[in-house]
Amino acid sequence: MKRECAGFGLAAACVLGTSLLAGPAMGQEYPNKPIRLLIGFAPAGSSDVSGRVVARKMSEAMTVPIVVENRAGAGGNIAAEITAKANPDGHTLFWSGVGPLMVSPALGVKLAYDPVKDFLPVGRGVVFCNVLIANQQLAAGNVRELIALARAKPGQLNYATPGIGSAGHLGGELLKSLTGTDIVHVSFKGAGEMITNLVGGQVQLAFVTIIAARSFGGSKVKVLAVSSAKRDPAMPEVPTFAEAGVPGYDATFTYGLLAPAKTPAAIVTRLNRELLAALADPEVNKQLGNQGLVPAPTSGEEYGRIIRSEHEKWKKVLAPLRAKGEGGLM
Repeated sequence: MKRECAGFGLAAACVLGTSLLAGPAMGQEYPNKPIRLLIGFAPAGSSDVSGRVVARKMSEAMTVPIVVENRAGAGGNIAAEITAKANPDGHTLFWSGVGPLMVSPALGVKLAYDPVKDFLPVGRGVVFCNVLIANQQLAAGNVRELIALARAKPGQLNYATPGIGSAGHLGGELLKSLTGTDIVHVSFKGAGEMITNLVGGQVQLAFVTIIAARSFGGSKVKVLAVSSAKRDPAMPEVPTFAEAGVPGYDATFTYGLLAPAKTPAAIVTRLNRELLAALADPEVNKQLGNQGLVPAPTSGEEYGRIIRSEHEKWKKVLAPLRAKGEGGLM
């Protein structure tokens, strides 16, 4: 009997010891190691800068580093795929623009992930717009005159952007869709190259960022309109397309935070709370504003609705390109 009791006591001690060791690991608070934030574009662009600014502030409250990893390529789809396949424990996140979630599906691009089922939206972070600028020699001083000129000369005007699927490209295709005009899209590698060709007369129009428009404005180019529904605070003197003669035009773009599907709800809630707190910080607002970005935080649910709505919108606008098989991304 004593031997049985001793055996039982030893087994119980072993079970108790195992549970004590396993308990902290299983119940460990989040986060318990550095968080990996994937960004689908190269360093120094607006996606990278905004993601780093927000991540830096969030990491202060979360007491672990948020390590930014740039995985450029395929319009952000590579970073999206890595996130979709990551362990859903909140330690791999994705700072995404419109491309991987809304534009690639709209263009019919074959994806290794499901833009809806493989992610949980944490929250929208910022919004931004593009600016339509024109060569000084163009015989149009405003958007109404530009539309009249484009209708009179179908296929003879062109507009420059950083590539298929870029914010500028979407803005140009939306303009064509709403006005029934035929303006040819021309891709360039960056803003500098675009402006050089615009000033030199190789292209007549270009969609550029707020920062580029402010840098190259004045006597070099004509600034015609901003692509957002409301005037941009960085260039309040520039009208929107709707004000300038294209009712219903709105090409406002977003960057937001996503986690892999099946990430626990408590972790997503915590991340949303820290995201909103970071975007309420005055210094974060200042840094984002310097890049032409406007903080516009939402809940995860609202960001999900925005993603679905924008996907349907761009699917309709980009249908002609999809039909022609012109879905190659940057």
